[in-house]
Amino acid sequence: MPQIERLVTGWRHLRHWVQGTEAHERTREALGALLARQVALQEHPVSLAAVEFRIHSQFGDDGIIQWLIARLPGLPKLFVEFGVEDYTEANTRFLMVNNAWRGLVMDGSRENIRRLRNRGWFWRHDLTAISRFLTRDNVDESINDWARGRNVGLMHIDVDGNDYWLWDAVHCITPGIVIMEYNAIFGAERPITIPYQANFSRFTAHRSGQYFGASLPALAHLADTKGYALVGVNSAGNNAYFVRRELLDERLRAVDVRDAFVSPQFRESRDDGGRLDYLDFQGRQARIRGMPVVDVITGKTETFSY
Repeated sequence: MPQIERLVTGWRHLRHWVQGTEAHERTREALGALLARQVALQEHPVSLAAVEFRIHSQFGDDGIIQWLIARLPGLPKLFVEFGVEDYTEANTRFLMVNNAWRGLVMDGSRENIRRLRNRGWFWRHDLTAISRFLTRDNVDESINDWARGRNVGLMHIDVDGNDYWLWDAVHCITPGIVIMEYNAIFGAERPITIPYQANFSRFTAHRSGQYFGASLPALAHLADTKGYALVGVNSAGNNAYFVRRELLDERLRAVDVRDAFVSPQFRESRDDGGRLDYLDFQGRQARIRGMPVVDVITGKTETFSY
């Protein structure tokens, strides 16, 4: 086959694959719209896990978000999400598609943001995508440059590192809903986080990848100082949901950290060669024993133990 014919054939296959992928996504999104209507009818779910479904989120967070915004219809339809990679899996993407929310997404990788901007659907949505490695010195300014005095309805921080310190540094907005990734390996008892390092890199800090972020008690403590209450976590054991206290009512109530805590249901730890080692919960805790952590209440640096 001549070179030009091979190129044309290859392009046709690629085009059919892309069109098929987009068609598949639209089918999933249509199903998601039906599921969103169903979960909105749930008045008193036993936990956030009861309203989960997944369209573009990594786990069941799309359903949780749809349930929460149904409970809080007055929220500004604006979102901010950090650490989105190329937005293939993200907690705000279905919110953008299904509910016409507008937003700002940021990721430290230029390549990730380039891929995001090249997606076939990017032009259809009011989405600002910025490549920026966020620190506690630039995060508030980065949001404020986009928000320009507007408040937002939802913020999600998932950077696998300085999550606690980034939320602590955000002052320009007071979202109704804040989603924070918590590190369940740190347990349900101690209010601890990694010490702040502006250039923190998860696998550089510890080859297992299990040393990052903050515990659920640490994030709940920070949330309380900012006027938020914990309302639950997802069933995967990685995302915690906080709502501004003045928005709570008999249908949306605060929960205790120990009652809400879910240990991680996934196994992503790595051995010294960078391969998945499938360690259980206790095994992953043992891998990072002795690493430095900060008690966010006392401010003292300690060592991790359990």
